[in-house]
Amino acid sequence: MRFALAQVNTRVGDISRNVERILGAIRAAAEANADVVVFPELTVPGYPPNDALERVSFVRENIEAVKVLAEATRDLTLHALVGFVDGNREAFGKPAYNAVAQLHRGEVVDIFYKTLLPTYDVFDEQRYFNANGMLRAGSLGHGVRFAPLLCEDLWYETKRGGCFLYGTNPLEPLMLQGVDVIVNLSASPFSLTKAAQRLEVAAHAARRYDRPVVYTNLVGMNEGLVFDGGSFVMGRRGKVVAQAKRFDEDLLLWDDAAPTSAVRPKPVPDPEAAYRAAVLGIRDFFDKTRQPPLAVIGLSGGMDSALVAAMAVDALGPDRVVAATLPSAISSRGSVNDSRKLARRLGLRLFRLPIARSVSALRSALAPAFGELPEDVTEENLQARVRGTLLMALANKLGGTVLNTGNKSELAVGYCTLYGDLIGGLSPLGDLYKTEVYEVGRWYNRTHRGAAIPRAIFDKAPSAELRPGQTDQDDLPPYPVLDAILSRFVEHDDSAEDIVARGTATADVVARVLRMVARSEYKRRQAPPVLRLHERAFGPGWRYPIMGRFPV
Repeated sequence: MRFALAQVNTRVGDISRNVERILGAIRAAAEANADVVVFPELTVPGYPPNDALERVSFVRENIEAVKVLAEATRDLTLHALVGFVDGNREAFGKPAYNAVAQLHRGEVVDIFYKTLLPTYDVFDEQRYFNANGMLRAGSLGHGVRFAPLLCEDLWYETKRGGCFLYGTNPLEPLMLQGVDVIVNLSASPFSLTKAAQRLEVAAHAARRYDRPVVYTNLVGMNEGLVFDGGSFVMGRRGKVVAQAKRFDEDLLLWDDAAPTSAVRPKPVPDPEAAYRAAVLGIRDFFDKTRQPPLAVIGLSGGMDSALVAAMAVDALGPDRVVAATLPSAISSRGSVNDSRKLARRLGLRLFRLPIARSVSALRSALAPAFGELPEDVTEENLQARVRGTLLMALANKLGGTVLNTGNKSELAVGYCTLYGDLIGGLSPLGDLYKTEVYEVGRWYNRTHRGAAIPRAIFDKAPSAELRPGQTDQDDLPPYPVLDAILSRFVEHDDSAEDIVARGTATADVVARVLRMVARSEYKRRQAPPVLRLHERAFGPGWRYPIMGRFPV
């Protein structure tokens, strides 16, 4: 039997667009003589649909779309397994099921439901869906039976806080029904460690049950979640025998009767994976929000803005990226010159918008209120807010969207200014620590012609340049120390005592950093959407209080 794994890029809520992509993949699979084409989870409505699932009309529209898709298979011999939302026809429970429809010869011949509903990190499926209460194997004809799983159903040994989340293994009852192949329709978000975890989970199931695993994953960015594709077939011995592209749409073909040999998945280094995920996220942000495809970026002469500019160029093309350098009275000549060099190498339009006069005008306007009060961070923040205002005005006038250039280290400790450098429609680096930004920048220069990011940007000490001679380390621990503390606290939920015990930093330094994290929650609530690149990003997967005692 020949399988086609249709790795498609869906748009949440745009059912007609998603149907077009599904129909195109069905036709391509039929032309390739596939017997079965497998799509990702919730392909029809897009993933994650979130509160759109509360709308009866939305669920109804997606069900009607499945009928249209079924009709498209009338003159075909293949079976199509398509993720969608089915309504609950009972008088109790949640209004919907996370489901897969089996389409064949113009009919919806079977429907299967998801069993394990994740409710942790970015997932909140128990809010919307009923769990499957009847596990059934399906038939693909020719005597081939399959175990229908939806994403988390394969992750039945998931642990949180040292405890298994689920007391059910959906595969156990399915395998007793005489299954030949395990089929998983997935919408598994990207993180720097997730691709390896997927392969490990699938390999474990393949070896345990001596069955191949067909795993189709979503690709694209929705709601800050990047889906990296990488669909694969895991042989019964736990070795990959076929794998699709990552970060791009693809149709992967696999014939279960053909001689198989292990395929060594090409490893993608973390810096490259982070960069490609961010480029995909930027491209999809402009495409799926239907914003005019024009990115506006403030170039400071530092690494963060340089890397965002490079990402935007790769995502949209240089003609769709506009940059501005916004020097103040204390900006270094090198920062302006480095920004010019970068813009020239990337082929960007660059505007020079000095802010000194605007800042001076604001200080004069505020003088009666400030009186003889000494200067402090207030005057520094005025500079950041003037820059934010000018960038927003430039975006408004040109019909573009500002891309935020902040990183995770700054966002974690609040080293950023509300209505200043926190502006923007999307934060491509908001889930990369400062040290990682430099790693990605070095990878970029090694792999792109012309080493677009000037050497001086790597060499200079990071600085917001809001006061003479300022560097970030005047206010923060060295970034390697800061990032190590933040990583243990944010990604691993370590306590202050745990972090100190690891020898990461002294108790005083750790306590100071975690106080900064706690005090900055209100800023993070007002930050642009962050592209999720780690296992835990600021946003839907981070739910800590603004008020009350922040647990450290």
